Amino acid sequence: MKWTKKVVNLSPPQFLLSIFVVFIFIGTVLLKLPISTTTTIGWMDSLFTATSAMTVTGLIVFDTGTVFTLFGQIVILALIQIGGLGIMTFAVFIFLILGRKIGFKERLLVSQALNQTSVGGIVSLAKRLFLFSVILETIAAALLSFRWVPVFGWGEGIYASIFHSISAFNNAGFSIWQNNLMDYVGDPVVNIVITLLFIVGGLGFTVIFDMWKKKEFRDLSVHTKLMILGTFVINVLATITVFILEYNNQNTISNLSSFDKLQASYFQAVAPRTAGFNTLDIASLEESTLFFIILLMFIGAGSASTGGGIKLTTFFALIFAVFSFLKENEEIVIFRRAITFSTIVRSLAITIIGLSYIFLAIFILNITEDAPFIELVFETVSAFSTVGLSTGVTSHLTMIGKIVIISIMMIGKVGPLTLAFSFSHPTKSNIRYPKEDILTG
Repeated sequence: MKWTKKVVNLSPPQFLLSIFVVFIFIGTVLLKLPISTTTTIGWMDSLFTATSAMTVTGLIVFDTGTVFTLFGQIVILALIQIGGLGIMTFAVFIFLILGRKIGFKERLLVSQALNQTSVGGIVSLAKRLFLFSVILETIAAALLSFRWVPVFGWGEGIYASIFHSISAFNNAGFSIWQNNLMDYVGDPVVNIVITLLFIVGGLGFTVIFDMWKKKEFRDLSVHTKLMILGTFVINVLATITVFILEYNNQNTISNLSSFDKLQASYFQAVAPRTAGFNTLDIASLEESTLFFIILLMFIGAGSASTGGGIKLTTFFALIFAVFSFLKENEEIVIFRRAITFSTIVRSLAITIIGLSYIFLAIFILNITEDAPFIELVFETVSAFSTVGLSTGVTSHLTMIGKIVIISIMMIGKVGPLTLAFSFSHPTKSNIRYPKEDILTG
């Protein structure tokens, strides 16, 4: 009874964190079963893989297609789908099928899981989210099957299409092939379908449904407008940057045709927004490109999406705040709407807490791991932003290194603020103190 009472009294952040850990534990046990692997793997490697799948990161210590059997791959795929759409989304769908009533506390948990500010219409949002995801993944798998069925046959071709469709939409980056999607660097079908999947998944479900309901751009919410324009601008600038930085790199795009160079640059520019797929060898990229990708990974995708990072809107909120300060404006205005002070403070808190976790992880890895500093930074930010891109460090991590990356993947998926709130005890006070300035800058 005491244990039940403790569970009931958990705050929404604590409950979400707890149920997340439970699913990772279940995944770890399933992946450790002899039926899941072609060779014996350790508990730590099983935990690492389950965490990477549940957090839709994509970092791997083993090649997914050779070490894991079909059963093991299906377990990974199930964890990706649950982790990407959210545990509470699946819970709502199951409750609806069983005809059970969804109470206020359940609605509060769903709103927390989907990063929504209101519980109004949250059940409808979760239901539409589930159906939208399944339909989009099915369409994408059908399109990919036209490319892969003629090559691999019906069984393997359809399976590869379904696996990569789910992995891409949920921004996981898991692939059943050892070199990921490098064999398709010049394939328009694969490049377009896969990137559209993780771009749509990374926009955020509230953005998608807002665009669906409102046909005119001016009627869209500020969040939706910022996500659409921000995504477009960053993707274009990132593509141009990668193209320029890698143009003469013989290990990446130098020997490709002009069209394939553009395809490869585009794919590798949009993938760091938490997708984790690669058509180029990440270890062969220029150091300047790696550093640029680190920035893209840290920014991440959109709120209420399958992606990670501090989120694009968080990044732009801080950018607009800086410009407003430099212009000495009293309000921070985006698309003729004043942004609340609490939004800026929240954005600042997410960024600072996220950077603190990243700094601590890099500090520990720099002590325990034998790898170049830039690669350790890349690996850490990739884990925090649940991207999954790697220069090859993952498979050589020490026991401590794996624990650090597992922890940072969890933090990145759950969210810095959610984790902070899970262990904090917020207290509100009505006491007001005299104001006084301090010297800054």
